[in-house]
Amino acid sequence: MIRRLMHLYWRFSRGLTLGVRGMAIDPEGRIFLIKHSYVPGWHLPGGGVEVGETVLEALHREMMEEGNIELLREPRLFAVYHNRNASGRDHVALYVTEAFRQSTQPQPNAEIVAHGFFARDDLPADTTAATRARIAEVLDGMAPPAHW
Repeated sequence: MIRRLMHLYWRFSRGLTLGVRGMAIDPEGRIFLIKHSYVPGWHLPGGGVEVGETVLEALHREMMEEGNIELLREPRLFAVYHNRNASGRDHVALYVTEAFRQSTQPQPNAEIVAHGFFARDDLPADTTAATRARIAEVLDGMAPPAHW
């Protein structure tokens, strides 16, 4: 119920929302994924860009909060998508990096219940379709579609 009320609030208080996702690829070619407590499936880490925050600042913050991943140089912007599955006002910027450090494993908490690096051919069964599509686009060099 609270989630629905918050969604309704954001829908009317903001004309557009902007989110960011990060695809961290380790030297073995594995992708870092997270599992949230409040939505099903495995996802790329990320979240909303806050007021007064740049997209890159949001990416750095989200990667640290969700994966204890420190970006060592500026990541590559892969695409900006319209996420019509949410409110119809959401846009998501996807960045890709292979230059990062994870000094310690993140600890599960109220938001992130699981995490890990996964080979493309060994993704968890409940990895979301959108996450699988983004991984394929990046790794296969495909042109990204307009929609998440």
